[in-house]
Order: sequence, then C-alpha cells, then structure tokens
Amino acid sequence: MVPWVREELKTADLKDKRLNDRLGEVLSQLAAQPTASIPAACGGHAEMAAAYRLFDNDKASWERILEPHRDATRHRLRAQPVVVLVQDTTDVELTRPGQQVAGTGPLHGASRRGALLHLLHAFTPDGTPLGTLAAKTWVRDEETLASAPQRRVRRRHAAVEAKESYRWVESLRQARAEAARLPGASVVCVADSEADLYELLMEGQAQPHAADWIVRACQNRAVCPGTIGPSAASLRDALATQPRLLTHTVTVRGRTAKVACNHRVREQARIERSTEVEVRAACVTLRPPWRAGRRLPPLSVHVVWVRELAPPEGEAPVEWLLLTSLPIERVDQVRCVVQYYCTRWMVEVFFRTLKTGCRVQERRFEHLDRLARCLALYLIVTWRTLYVCRLGRECPDLSCEAVFEPAEWKAVYRVVRGRTPPAQPPHLGEMVRLVAQLGGYVSRRRPDTPGPQTVWLGLTRMHDFALCWKLFGPDAQVKSQLV
Repeated sequence: MVPWVREELKTADLKDKRLNDRLGEVLSQLAAQPTASIPAACGGHAEMAAAYRLFDNDKASWERILEPHRDATRHRLRAQPVVVLVQDTTDVELTRPGQQVAGTGPLHGASRRGALLHLLHAFTPDGTPLGTLAAKTWVRDEETLASAPQRRVRRRHAAVEAKESYRWVESLRQARAEAARLPGASVVCVADSEADLYELLMEGQAQPHAADWIVRACQNRAVCPGTIGPSAASLRDALATQPRLLTHTVTVRGRTAKVACNHRVREQARIERSTEVEVRAACVTLRPPWRAGRRLPPLSVHVVWVRELAPPEGEAPVEWLLLTSLPIERVDQVRCVVQYYCTRWMVEVFFRTLKTGCRVQERRFEHLDRLARCLALYLIVTWRTLYVCRLGRECPDLSCEAVFEPAEWKAVYRVVRGRTPPAQPPHLGEMVRLVAQLGGYVSRRRPDTPGPQTVWLGLTRMHDFALCWKLFGPDAQVKSQLV
C-alpha cells in the first residue's frame, strides 16, 4: 500500500480489518494504472480475484468506501481560508451491445442506459481539487420515457421533493453542514444553470451566510415591478440599467455539437478563445413562479451579469447571469463572484478525467451495485490525479517528496533526464513536468503547465519505473550487499 493511500484511508471502517487492508491495496493498484483494465491493474489472478470479491462485498458499501476520503478532505479544508464547493451531475453510460448491466436505467432515450452521478466536490479558488464531500448515484425508471407533454404535466404538478432536481437543494444543505465544521473559513457553493430552481434560492435565503452560494440562471427570470426603474420586468432589463463595473478576460472552451438537430444555444459548436467580458451587478427582487398547491414568496438576490463584448462573427456571445448571496457592493467583491464561478469548470475536468482517464464507463460488471463500488474508488483516483496536476501548478517550488516517493521521482528523473538523480529532490513543478513527459507532454524552453491527460498517462508509466527502481535500482543493490 503506497503512503498516500494509507493516509487517505486511515479512518476506513468496513467492519473487517482484512477488508480495510484490501481496500487500500486495491486503491493503490487502480491509482497506479488508472487507464488499465482491472485485471491488468491488479497484476495477477489472486489480486484480481481479491479486487472483484471486494466489489461484491456488501460491507464495502458506497458510503463506507467514500467516508475515509471525506474525512481526509475535511482535514485538507481546515487549512483553507476560502473553499469553493462545486455541485454538478453527469451520466455514467453503461450501454452494452450484448447483455445490459443489471440495475441500470434509461438516460436520454431508450437507446442509452446507465446511471447518474451527482457530486459535491471541494476546490480552492484557484481550482486545486481537495476532495469529494458528497456523492450520490441513482437510476431513472422507465416512466421517464413517456412523451414530453406527459412529463411536463407531471413535473409541473409534482412537489420539488419528488423530483430529481431536489438533489441541488440537498447538496446546498450538505454545503451548509460542511461550513459549520469550518468556522474560520468562507464556504461558497457553486452550481450551473441546471440548479436554477426557485426552491434552491429559497433554501439559500433560509440561512443566507451559513454557506454562500452562486447559481447560474438558466432563464431570464421576472422581477417585481419597481425593483430597478419603472420598466424593468426581467433580470436582463434590470441589469442593463446598471453601470459597467469592470471588464475581465476569460477563456472560452471550444466544443462541437453532439446532435445536429439540437438548437439550444448551450449545445451548439463554438471555437475556443480568450475573450473580454463586461460585468454589471445589481440587487433585485424576483417574482415567484407558480407552484401547484402552494404560494412562494418573492426573494431579494444579488445578480452579476457577465457578457462578452465582441464575440467572433457567427458565434453566440458568452453570457452568465449569476444569482448569488455574496456581497456585490464593491468591485473587488463582484470580481470574486466571477472568479468563484469560473472555478466550477474544474468539475468538468474532474468528470472528463473520471471517464477518459479512469475509463469507468468501460469497466465490465454484470451488476450496477458492483460497478458503483468500483466507481467510488475511482472518484478517489481521479481526485489524486488532478491534485498532483494542480499542485504542481500552484505550488511549483514545493519539494516533490511532498507528493512522490523517492523511488518514484528518482526513477522518473533517470528515465527522462538520462542521468543520475540529484542528492536533493527536485521541485514539485519540475517533477510534474517530468511525469507528464512520460505521458506525451512536450517540454518547451518556456514551460507551460501540463494538462491532466498527460499527467495520468505519465503516472501510469511512473509506477512501472518506480517498481523497477525498487527491485533493481541503486538502493536495491546497496540493500543486497548489506544482507
């Protein structure tokens, strides 16, 4: 068991010490080779059989596997003055052309099957991942395949507690509970436009500063008459009357349209670019929407409007309407709201690493329960991969032995540099670039920062080189001579 795994799982309690030890061994094996299949990562028939027995053991439940990681995450949070808790949902597609995985449900149509995963993950404001604090998986029933008009009628008359969207409210409550454990830190819960629920805003207003929140609006909500000027009827109308507070440069990620017939703006193709946006802010009172069987109160919220000044020809402009409980009286406070929301993008990187780097959708299990236990371990592996990547970027002058074992950095240094490792370990920033070079990163005279893909590929190769170093390297020779 590698040292970081031992530290991460030191509070593990699967009600059996042998299971606790096996959990650590399996996590070490999967983390060493995240892209490999489970048989290849385990390295032998006995180890592979032990891993599959773990995934089939009811004592190794989803919650028990993640609980020690949550404890370690909370320990990391105590050192942070500001913590950004990002919640988001992704689908885990498990469609199989032959035999389907038992226990899965429909995703977006009858042809795709799998499960959904909702995370509450902690980041620093600069995007360094600190760990998963809450994770939930579920499957949809076959009734979700009913016609669109039927679904709309049911949703319109159902209570929010009976809807999938209630997960956003539950995660905000979890963020408040985590904030109560961090009395000296500022905690901000961030969510994308899918979380734009009036009930979520009401929940945030119930205890406005137990944990602050930012939600991107997905609709141009109506405002109460007289909120800002006599003619402002919507959020955009209200914000358009406010002065420009600042301009900000953001990087827009490029994308390709997944479905040609989808005409939603957020699903269209766009080019990657660095662009300048203007920022306006105001305090508005939202007019409550209709709900069956209950009357909702109006809510006063702060709104920050981010809009691209000069989009390329033929491109839809970038626009964010950010609803928040954070203060907006000063320009620096508004800038913080934009910065915290930008951190949300890191959860998309997390999901990409989970699916592409750890290949969780390609794991071959017959039952969803077993795959879920495997998925819980890969959440920890994904965090570790991104943590190494971001820590090398944010703390480049730290000694690499804060993250890597001596056999790991010495083996990588010898392979990449082609010379004897130095007596003093290199800095972490240099070491992360060396690891990334094993994964295809091209080192330049003015080094940029490697991305997670080259890092996870490099970590896989590093494991093999470190094992050879321990068995056949200079340290092993010295040990054999002493014996």
